[in-house]
Amino acid sequence: MTVALSNDFLLAYSSVQKSHQKKVREFIELFRERPDSPGIHYEPIESAKGKGLYSVRVDQAYRAVVFHPASTVYVLTWVDHHDAAYDWAASKTFQINPLTGALQVLNTEVVESAPVAAELRGPRVAGLFDDVKDKHLLRLGLPETLLPLVRDLRTDADLEKAEKQIPQEAYEALFLLASGYSLDEVFQEVDKRDDEVPVNTGDFVAALQNEDSRRRFYVVDEAKELTEILSAPLEQWRVFLHPKQRKLISMRASGPVRVLGGAGTGKTVVAMHRAQHLAEQVFTGKEDRILVTTFTKNLATDIFENLRKICAAEAMARVEVVNLDAWVSNFLRTQGYRHQVVFDDEGNECWRNALNLVPGELALPESFYRTEWEDVIQAQNITSVEQYVKAARLGRGTRLGRDAKKRIWPVFQEYRAQMNEQGKKEYIDLIRDARSLLETRKITLPYRSVVIDEAQDMSAEAFRLLRAIVPAGENDIFLVGDAHQRIYHHRVTLGQCGINIKGRGKKLKVNYRTTEETRRFAVALLEGRDIDDLDGGQDQQKGYMSLTHGEPPIVRRFRNFGEEAAFVKARIQELASHGASPEAICVVGRTRKVLEAYTAYLRGEGMETYEIRRDAAEQRDKPGVRIATMHRVKGLEFEHMLVVSANKGMVPLDQAIWDGEDAVAKRNAETAERALLYVALTRAKKSASITGFGEFSPFLSGGATVTGV
Repeated sequence: MTVALSNDFLLAYSSVQKSHQKKVREFIELFRERPDSPGIHYEPIESAKGKGLYSVRVDQAYRAVVFHPASTVYVLTWVDHHDAAYDWAASKTFQINPLTGALQVLNTEVVESAPVAAELRGPRVAGLFDDVKDKHLLRLGLPETLLPLVRDLRTDADLEKAEKQIPQEAYEALFLLASGYSLDEVFQEVDKRDDEVPVNTGDFVAALQNEDSRRRFYVVDEAKELTEILSAPLEQWRVFLHPKQRKLISMRASGPVRVLGGAGTGKTVVAMHRAQHLAEQVFTGKEDRILVTTFTKNLATDIFENLRKICAAEAMARVEVVNLDAWVSNFLRTQGYRHQVVFDDEGNECWRNALNLVPGELALPESFYRTEWEDVIQAQNITSVEQYVKAARLGRGTRLGRDAKKRIWPVFQEYRAQMNEQGKKEYIDLIRDARSLLETRKITLPYRSVVIDEAQDMSAEAFRLLRAIVPAGENDIFLVGDAHQRIYHHRVTLGQCGINIKGRGKKLKVNYRTTEETRRFAVALLEGRDIDDLDGGQDQQKGYMSLTHGEPPIVRRFRNFGEEAAFVKARIQELASHGASPEAICVVGRTRKVLEAYTAYLRGEGMETYEIRRDAAEQRDKPGVRIATMHRVKGLEFEHMLVVSANKGMVPLDQAIWDGEDAVAKRNAETAERALLYVALTRAKKSASITGFGEFSPFLSGGATVTGV
């Protein structure tokens, strides 16, 4: 027997009333164990135009819809109240695409609707795909019955409106064509061949194993597996993966792999499944270890909790999940290394003393020296004036001649001397020292592979250390990132850090989380900014798309905090009235201090809140509207995001953009602040709002429609 679930079924199951969920689960468990049980009565749905659709009674209120096309194939496709279940099934047809072999679900109402008559349309307007032959559209996965619909599309807006009526793989291909990709590029991107391969349109077992089918159908083998899926039906990332994601997860790589992708494209999902694959299928020796790391502690905690959901216990024992700071500290401790960490210039007496040597005649602001120290001296590990005189300063706006460099070198020399005298280190020094110990002591670690999430926030020294941690070879380094989400100023070139990704640079383009309207709004925040590809080139978002639609983000400005807070409360109540749980709503602000006022207000109005802290994973079972900083929501997702206090001086944060700094440094800092807002908005699955009071953020007053005062 082949028993499968569709992604639609899990979505429907998540909406079943809690009082009925136990009965539904009991039915599903029986169905998985023995779908041909005499206790399951299959009633053909006579109103369904598609063949093989049956209704099954779950209890007095609910019916499940089963696609049963062959004696050994059973697919749960929907569950709902009696009439609603029948209505859903009435317009559905399940069929195997004769050219791609994928099992597709078509809406017969759309197939049967005729295009608008030419005489009613008016003057002939060129079709969106007039230059593409029918045979090529069919090879890209478009069902033949939808050719009239696609031929009738005239604009990008027409294509977007038709999205839900077209199988996902075909829509992706059409979107890429409409975005300017050539036909050959699209065939390559979607991994389709422009030639016919024999397909048995009656073999549903094979169809369910097709890569395109597996993005919407999942064959269930074990009871434990089914229980885990049903316990979190909305966490579809566990089982429903894009063919390109599956290919990356299971690829046999001859060296380091870099995966880029915009927000919501599933990069972290790919990284986690890659770690699972390596631990379960590749590096299975008793002493083998897979290191999964990222920049911040909270992200590492989230990844660990999610990996436990998909990894077998034996494999999970071979996976170590830790943020890089913690790994470095632990490693140095085992080597008897003693240190006191100084993370930045704030409260750093050594730095303040060194600034006493600033040459006044150069008239450079103090902020210049800190940026020069971080972006040039530390980034290139410069230890002498001779090295500094020769050093490249790409990306620094203030030009310095040899004489000027010699004049300011004593500032850096004094800072380092005072730090050494007091036994203090900056974090980047610890990373450098860890690598030095590995190399000089010839230490062999058990790691066979390193998987890196949010790679864009790692420094060059971090990548040099990671290169030293794992021996070069097959499947050694797998990193995912997106410089559009870089919020910690680290810009690197992987090749210069010993990580050669030539021929192994990959990209994800489909956003599964954010609506297209929110995605476009967020992307516009970074329009005109140079975004790198982590290896010296430029990253373009051509073809980056979302597969869901909704309302554009709400943008409102108010006269004072009270008015804005009242709107936030009303918005939360409105979302709740439409079925959103408090836990699916997140209020996000630039700083924790800002959020304290909103937390106090909401609690004063009788609303329960839950703060997501930086040092712990979100506890999903804790009730309340989520409260978090922009930094903390990175890597998370919520149905609704409410960005608050988007005021001038807060977004961007004044302290993050130093006064008097050169234009290039200022622009880089501003780009990081824009990236923070981009990150916050793209956590939203259904809706986003941005509010502020008084003078509005300059990021929003230009292109957004502002209502309120």
